[in-house]
Amino acid sequence: MPTERLPPLNAIRAFEAAARLGSYVAASQALHVTQPAIGRHVKNLEDWLGVQLFNRTPRGVTLTAPGLEYYQSVSQALQLLADAGARVARRKEERWLRILCVPAFASRWLTPHIDQLRNLRPDLKLAIEPNASFKAVDARQADLGIAFGLPGEHTGVHTRMIRPEVFPVCSPAYRASLQRIPLSVTDLPACALIHVDDGTWWNSWFTAMNVALKVKADASHMSNDIALNLARHGHGIALATDVLVRHELAQGVLVRCGEASVALETYEVLTPQQAVSDDVAWFIDWLNMTLRKEFPHAAVDP
Repeated sequence: MPTERLPPLNAIRAFEAAARLGSYVAASQALHVTQPAIGRHVKNLEDWLGVQLFNRTPRGVTLTAPGLEYYQSVSQALQLLADAGARVARRKEERWLRILCVPAFASRWLTPHIDQLRNLRPDLKLAIEPNASFKAVDARQADLGIAFGLPGEHTGVHTRMIRPEVFPVCSPAYRASLQRIPLSVTDLPACALIHVDDGTWWNSWFTAMNVALKVKADASHMSNDIALNLARHGHGIALATDVLVRHELAQGVLVRCGEASVALETYEVLTPQQAVSDDVAWFIDWLNMTLRKEFPHAAVDP
């Protein structure tokens, strides 16, 4: 609607207050203006509309039939404006922390700590986006990312946190079916190995264990979370870290396949090139401190 067809807002507010309160005096007090000002605003609105809105009496004002119809529409419109303003104001006050995160860490470690974060900063809202393939963080997409990888694999500003050891795990039933006690590293390629890639991670682990073995994946599941769930349900052996399976090991639903373990990748925080907010800086400090406290033997220099 063109703005020239809209009545003056001050006249609308004066009319609505007078209609709702039943007098110019009460309306003037509610709007903190003089009584004559209310009268002038109402008269201007009546002239603009070309109809009489009030019947004036010594005891106040009452709405005419057109005035009552107009008041019902005006009061609804002003309420819509008030509600819209309140929503925008609330949205401006809300503080969001947008986090990209490798899926297994998001579901197995970060999500169980959400209540702790809420207790520490109840006014901070978290948006966690699982992402298995990000290599950098764009400020338009997220405020930070939690990655797991080798040095140089990701770009941007890095904060290194922990480098946990990697070891094979499976379900107790699958382990019992192998009938090898103890199970050596060289026995593993003959087992059903669960892969998150084309075999690279398993081969990196074998190399780090000084074992000259090469395996190739016949299925790739893209996420440690999926691989570990398959292992838990007896489909084979997956690589894990204490960060991801500590609780399942304690519950006995997963077991280690021998004592062999070696550190490979590092958990690190990636941030955009721009300066980070106070909330981002606080979260990184909390994350670093909490991980190092829970996994002290895996701590690395930032």
